[in-house]
Amino acid sequence: MKSHDVMVIGSGASGGIAAKVLTEQGLEVLLLEAGPSISGSDFLTHHMPYNFPFRGVGSPSVIRKEGWLAAREQTPFDGYYTKSSQHPYSTAAGKPYKWTGRSRILGGRTLHWGRQSFRLADFDFKGASIDGYGVDWPLTYAELSPYYDKVEDYVGIQGFKEGLPQIPDGRFLPPFAYNCFEHVMRKAARKKGWRMTALRTAQLSRPHRGRPACHYCGSCSSGCAVGAFFSSVAATIPDAAATGKLTLQTDAVVREVLVDQEGRAKGVAYVDRNSKEEREAFAKVVVIAAGTLESTRIMLNSVSRNHPNGLANSSGVLGHYLTDHFTAGQLTGVLPELVDSEILNDDGKSNGSYIPRFRNLGQRHPKFIRGYAIMVKGGSSIFPGHANLIDGFGTNYKRQIKKLHPAIVRVYARGEPLQTFDSFVEIDKKVVDAWGIPTLRIHYQRTDNDRDMLQDSFQQLMELMHTAKAEILSADESLSSPGEIIHEMGTTRMGNDPKQSVLNKYNQAHDVKNLFVVDGGSWPSSTCQNPTETIMALAWRASDYLIQQFRRDELL
Repeated sequence: MKSHDVMVIGSGASGGIAAKVLTEQGLEVLLLEAGPSISGSDFLTHHMPYNFPFRGVGSPSVIRKEGWLAAREQTPFDGYYTKSSQHPYSTAAGKPYKWTGRSRILGGRTLHWGRQSFRLADFDFKGASIDGYGVDWPLTYAELSPYYDKVEDYVGIQGFKEGLPQIPDGRFLPPFAYNCFEHVMRKAARKKGWRMTALRTAQLSRPHRGRPACHYCGSCSSGCAVGAFFSSVAATIPDAAATGKLTLQTDAVVREVLVDQEGRAKGVAYVDRNSKEEREAFAKVVVIAAGTLESTRIMLNSVSRNHPNGLANSSGVLGHYLTDHFTAGQLTGVLPELVDSEILNDDGKSNGSYIPRFRNLGQRHPKFIRGYAIMVKGGSSIFPGHANLIDGFGTNYKRQIKKLHPAIVRVYARGEPLQTFDSFVEIDKKVVDAWGIPTLRIHYQRTDNDRDMLQDSFQQLMELMHTAKAEILSADESLSSPGEIIHEMGTTRMGNDPKQSVLNKYNQAHDVKNLFVVDGGSWPSSTCQNPTETIMALAWRASDYLIQQFRRDELL
């Protein structure tokens, strides 16, 4: 059986980048995807809620069986969101975790991601040196900055340059114009002494690298039929295929990484998604990019004589330090000056604005370390989500919904969770998925720092809405459920000490030099910025290093 130069497991944000970079440098790459193929022509992007029997929400019976995401009628593709019946997991008693938003399809979660793209700050890489908690990253902002440049040049990210150290400026496309609600909220933020800027998103404000600009349809969660927002199927996978060096194998559910007599990776065992036939594939180098928890699951299931506790786990750290960003309070309200105003096409950009972190940048807060940012969303979305927040019935009720539609504003805080050893995953041998592969048992616990941050952030949200003269429709003074934000990080953390980490600064396993793990699991701290741009930059950097080492025969 053929042995490829490199095998990449997973076709999402990081797997797509790895496949593109490696093939463009001449390496023969086998890309394995657990789900089916899909193309932009398959999407139902421009279908309206009234086109569907259940207005797009889905059948109640399907929701009960498979989960509300898998039931969505706008995305009737197997794997766009995983079905609960096929992808079980377990949690520890009293420690709930929602492993939600998973995808098993070509392109993975890039098909429906929020597209928010921020660089980490210089200080994010050395948090432990600043406040004494946890560990610093084994690389610096200066080392990663050239790869942020590469990602931004390639992906196409729109935004304003603000000159703020907590969200370093990058190489942006022209920004989308502010909406009416954003102008109102920017004035309120200025009165609070904050800078509010547009969310930086991987969504094209003008044509870029053969992809068209966004046309403001407002249906981003249903997939972009034209490729105006970045996804693997719109960019990295076609570019990798164009080299002639890519072999794509969909419907390949990886069970474990296979190793040779010396414990080096040599390929994988996988199950055909449809026939459930057991198969194997081989490569000189293995790159795991299946998503933080799925990558960790593969490694923990990869038990052998050389790796009795899971692949590359001599440190005992594999699976530990799990984190997910959290929402620290949220408010929905009405801006009186915009009630019954004209609904504009600009609201279809499905974007919003952002107040960057302002806590613990200089003076230390007495109650908590690290910080949070504030998201500001509003305007007339494709579906009036505020309808269930107001009372009424019949014609007058519908008129009231429409009058309030352009005046709705929602604010919420997005906080940095602290990584702890006691938040971890392990293999639950009593629970298997639809392909007979043991799944994860998740143990996750909140910290006092999370709760103390919530108290401060909710107060700041209330003051912001009061300053904007917003009339509050709903208030949620709670932390989001663990896992709900779908920003999993930390379970294959990188570091300089092989006894305290799984990977080195190039995302290469300390124990297995021909194994790389390039998704969010490598993060040794979680910051409060959305992670995907940094994940792609790390994957690009790891791929460049892999190429260099491969050509020197130092991985074999």
